[in-house]
Amino acid sequence: MSMNDNKVTLEEKSKYWPVHTLSLGITLSLFWWINSNYSNLLLLSLGAASILLVLFIAYRMDVIDHESQPVHLSIKIPGYLLWLTKEIILANISVVKHIWLGNSSISPTLVTIDASQRTDLGKVIYANSITLTPGTVTVDLVGDRMTIHALIKENIDTLKAGEMDRRVTELENKC
Repeated sequence: MSMNDNKVTLEEKSKYWPVHTLSLGITLSLFWWINSNYSNLLLLSLGAASILLVLFIAYRMDVIDHESQPVHLSIKIPGYLLWLTKEIILANISVVKHIWLGNSSISPTLVTIDASQRTDLGKVIYANSITLTPGTVTVDLVGDRMTIHALIKENIDTLKAGEMDRRVTELENKC
């Protein structure tokens, strides 16, 4: 396999480049406006100019591609984030309860589980979702196997039940 086998052709790039550039431009615009909250013409113009400059530099550096900005997730991720927020709140309550009950209720566990996601992005979302949930940490991710540390054994049982894995896989497959 030569180095050119991994190169994206100009024709392939022309298919995704406008959509990804527009998406990146909108994301940068919203991020800039939310952080600055200015609405006078001069500052809006300067903000637009700086966003255009960033888009131009990103284009020249050839960093806008189908992998760097997963536009296909942008519509589906809010529902997943709402579910994850609920899980984080429930896990917080559980961890606080076990801490208040003392050492006898804490059962640290280290296990390896399989991830069903097919892409690296899906696996990273799954691993980060586990880590964001209080009481669990993804220690290692190699291939399709994740090593998870849990403060309470019930957290591992919940992960093995597969709800989070299923939801991340659905999120990944909806593209």
